[in-house]
Amino acid sequence: MDDAAVYRLTDDLAVVQSVDFITPVVDDPYRFGRIAAANALSDIYAMGAKPLFALNLVGFPVKTLPMGVLGEILKGAAHKAAEAEIQILGGHSIEDFEPKFGLSVTGVVHPARVVRNSTARPGDRLILTKPLGIGVITTAGDRAGSDVLERAVAAMETLNAAASGAMTNVGVSACTDVTGFGLLGHLYEMATASGVGAVVMAASVPVLPEAERLASEGIAPAGSHSNLAYLEDRVEWGRAATKTRKILLSDAQTSGGLLIAVPAARSRKLLKRLHEAGVAEAVEIGGIVTDKSAMIKIV
Repeated sequence: MDDAAVYRLTDDLAVVQSVDFITPVVDDPYRFGRIAAANALSDIYAMGAKPLFALNLVGFPVKTLPMGVLGEILKGAAHKAAEAEIQILGGHSIEDFEPKFGLSVTGVVHPARVVRNSTARPGDRLILTKPLGIGVITTAGDRAGSDVLERAVAAMETLNAAASGAMTNVGVSACTDVTGFGLLGHLYEMATASGVGAVVMAASVPVLPEAERLASEGIAPAGSHSNLAYLEDRVEWGRAATKTRKILLSDAQTSGGLLIAVPAARSRKLLKRLHEAGVAEAVEIGGIVTDKSAMIKIV
């Protein structure tokens, strides 16, 4: 259930490989390229690795959209890659009915420093580095308001590089990034792979402005409803789990934050490092427990 493939070359060096591509979540092609690149890089950061280079993956409707649109997508991705201190060295394209774009990313890590999503331990605290609600807001589009939409786009464009650097510096038990399966879906993967249970404090989970209101009005992507349907009988929902909160905790994210399991003795240090690194919205949202009867409990 790891976020990327890891191939050990020597005792001191392993290659980390991941691939991800998405359909547009915003209308601006340049910003779509930036978001898609940040999203693809996230799997490398979740493994505690350093990206080296990337290759483009393109599906584009050449008969219905001008090539200038593709140029803007590629430019946005190239600029985001430069921010990550890597280059995009080529890629592959096909004709498609709708735009699709992403990256195949290659990174490196010391084999002993790989951060997995299958090694969470009872007593660990859970840290989330970006707020939820991205799927709800991007589905709402203009109905969310320009300021709200801009906040969500800025969150999606933000690399998880600083968060990854902080966690590898402090030393953590496990990590995954929060993307299409939502917070609870990815936490369920972590708990299942680690053979543990988890408790989430619903009121502590950060949510983007207006996402709560929009979700209460029934606005959410189909993926969020599918996530919730899958999790409904796998999660013990407490009183704090209102219908709206259930959707937000299951909301399908694009380029979401890292979900980190850290030993309790290091949780304050990690939060301090995250905040110092500019990951201002990082917050503790729960913990890992031995009891796995319900796998995840919402309190």
